Amino acid sequence: MKKIRLFSIFLLVVFIKTMNAQNGKIVEQKPWTFADSTLARIEKRIPLARTIVSNVDFFKITYLSDGLRVKAFMSVPKGAGTYPCVLFNRGGNRDFGKLNDMSFIRFLGEMSTWGYVVVASQYRGNDGGEGKEEFGGKDVNDIVNLIPLLSKVDKADTSRIGMFGWSRGGMMTYLALTQTCRIRAAVIGSGMADALLQTRKRPEMETVFSELVPGYAANRDSALKSRSAVYWPEKICPTTPLLIMAGSADWRVTCEEAFEMVRKLHEINHPVRFSFFEGGEHSLIEHLDEVNHDTRLFLDAYVRDRKAFPNMKPHGN
Repeated sequence: MKKIRLFSIFLLVVFIKTMNAQNGKIVEQKPWTFADSTLARIEKRIPLARTIVSNVDFFKITYLSDGLRVKAFMSVPKGAGTYPCVLFNRGGNRDFGKLNDMSFIRFLGEMSTWGYVVVASQYRGNDGGEGKEEFGGKDVNDIVNLIPLLSKVDKADTSRIGMFGWSRGGMMTYLALTQTCRIRAAVIGSGMADALLQTRKRPEMETVFSELVPGYAANRDSALKSRSAVYWPEKICPTTPLLIMAGSADWRVTCEEAFEMVRKLHEINHPVRFSFFEGGEHSLIEHLDEVNHDTRLFLDAYVRDRKAFPNMKPHGN
């Protein structure tokens, strides 16, 4: 019986190692195109949509994460050479907020025109992918497993990787940064940092958590705190500087979450920059040019150019 147990453990270890070795493997990659009618619609919100599309190659990808086939989008500059990379983390849950033509161009395509290879997971269980998302549980691995995926992309320079999370994707970014220090800098847009506050401000979020978070009914508070970076800022990789952006008129993720997150990061001297947009709604669409400017400036400095972050401790005359 003891030999059987040992053999079973051996097989389990082999299985886990094999599965981990497959993480990030690209199973399928197809070019993605945009219909003229789609571009005409998108141009109403993103005037440079056609310019972006003409300078970027877009792809729909299926890759392996924890043995699951997960869907993702990727955008790559058309020019020759290698480029720094960005992992983009979408917001929403299930079909709500999943990447579509609009977000593909606004986020991934726009950043690729700046000279970045950008890849974004739909998270497990979405868009035809296998498994089930856990809203900040094991689905965080779907982000981390994009790092080995990039090593298989010819134009990707994996020594320079940034991250950008929006809304729920902000929560996913904070969580991913507790697992890796490979990210040179990260941007959080209207990002969730306090799930407990979310349930108080938006009671409907209780339903989202209860439907997606494993064991939620029995472990509600611990599950919410484990998804709330305001309770564990010290766990975030200390060498990854953060740019946090928030709008004063955001009702989905109120600016209180950003204020508290910045305060907690400041307390531990974590490198952080904060952009607060007056009258900005959740998408910050009213400040799109400024959001893009701040994001690009930050990524170019700390990802592309590998700039060192300034001393965060009180100093000077």
